[in-house]
Amino acid sequence: MEQSTVSDQLLPESLGAGLSCAEARDSARDVLAGLNLPPAEMDNVLTVVTEMVSNASRHAGGATAFHITARTGAVTVEVSDRSAAAPRIQPWAPDEPGGFGWRLVNQLATTDVHIHHDGKTITATLTATTTGRP
Repeated sequence: MEQSTVSDQLLPESLGAGLSCAEARDSARDVLAGLNLPPAEMDNVLTVVTEMVSNASRHAGGATAFHITARTGAVTVEVSDRSAAAPRIQPWAPDEPGGFGWRLVNQLATTDVHIHHDGKTITATLTATTTGRP
């Protein structure tokens, strides 16, 4: 399988937190088009994209960059934001709204958080192993 990438979508300062979950999902679909991923794998990637962009908007002032890379056996999603605070898995509270996104991302992907002078970049890598595909 060929490597497929889409360019970083650096957001102009005037847009602030302008990247929506829908725009990020559309970019992911464009990158993954033609790779013939099984529907469950595509759903897992789109879920991770949605949760990461939503969390950046909700907890960190919005995404400042978004990048997705597909290569043989793996899809990598990177979202940067302005906050230097690392995400935390919230205590399990099924009767309270919210608090499930980061837990879900970590169930579907291997994650890495890189803190830098502009905030942080979170990388989530989905493979057949992490998504439960045989």
